[in-house]
Amino acid sequence: MVRRSATGRIGIADVALKAGVSHATVSRVMNGNFTVDPDIAARVRAAAVELKYQPNPVGRSLALGKTDTIGIVVPDLANPTFQAILRGLSRAAAQDGYRVLIADSFEVSSEEAILAGEARRRCDGLVLCAPRMSDAELEEIAPSLHPLVLINRTTAAPEIPSLVVDYGQGVQALAEHLVGLGHTRLAFLAGPAGSASNGLRLEGLAAFKASHPRVDVTMLDGGSDFDTGHEAVDAVLASGATGILAFNDLVAMGLMSGLHERGVNVPADISVTGFDDIPFARYTTPTLTTAAVPIADLGAQAWHQMRALIRQEGLETPGTRYQPRLEIRASSGPVSTSTSPAR
Repeated sequence: MVRRSATGRIGIADVALKAGVSHATVSRVMNGNFTVDPDIAARVRAAAVELKYQPNPVGRSLALGKTDTIGIVVPDLANPTFQAILRGLSRAAAQDGYRVLIADSFEVSSEEAILAGEARRRCDGLVLCAPRMSDAELEEIAPSLHPLVLINRTTAAPEIPSLVVDYGQGVQALAEHLVGLGHTRLAFLAGPAGSASNGLRLEGLAAFKASHPRVDVTMLDGGSDFDTGHEAVDAVLASGATGILAFNDLVAMGLMSGLHERGVNVPADISVTGFDDIPFARYTTPTLTTAAVPIADLGAQAWHQMRALIRQEGLETPGTRYQPRLEIRASSGPVSTSTSPAR
């Protein structure tokens, strides 16, 4: 006779009674312990099926010391770039039976450390995606989050793998493209001040200016979303630039929308470029010239690195750098003779 618990739920005691074994034996079989005699294990599994026993996931996690869950902290989940990284991470992790817990810091760097700590306590490992915290803060908190994988940031700790996009190279390629079209007055719509990838873009532009002393590059305040691009129209027009380098595709799209409202033609009057190559970039009017980043692969590779850490396997490449690919579309064109600066 099976005795149900007070809640009516079939438990380990019921399965143990049915199979004629101890509670510990049922626990070992349910947790995949292969040291149990195969015949006894089969009897336990048959009893569990007959009783329709469902293991308690919380109890199982406590017993095994693992949750089969990893966490990821992103600065802005509304950004399609981070959505694509999350999709790649989730799909790859799901193939190994893991789920992903998501935390959004809403571009508030002071919240990141708190969110990271809370997420790590609930998961088997953590992915920090483009964290906005300072280098000092990241170095301080990183050891407490292990196993940890970083996307678009690095630390001095060799045991923490990092996946980094070469944003400096990408923005230089875009600037070279515009110069090749005859543009000698460029403007860069910067990203968030705390963004490490924005810093890499600035380094890339500094190198570009050093090798192109006759090209004027104006730095303008921007951001990372559609609204900041839309609100930058006045500053862009006042700069006199004929070629615009936007921090990312969202900013570029917002800018193009604002320019269209002002009757400014892209690219006849001003050429606009983005960064990332989010799915919408090829469907804008005009289609957006951008630097393509293998976004989904970043997420999948982050899981592969995390899996190696969880399983305590050796990391073949603790640091991986991705090179953006120039995607030339209709939003960039030859400089207009009517807007070209006097030479």
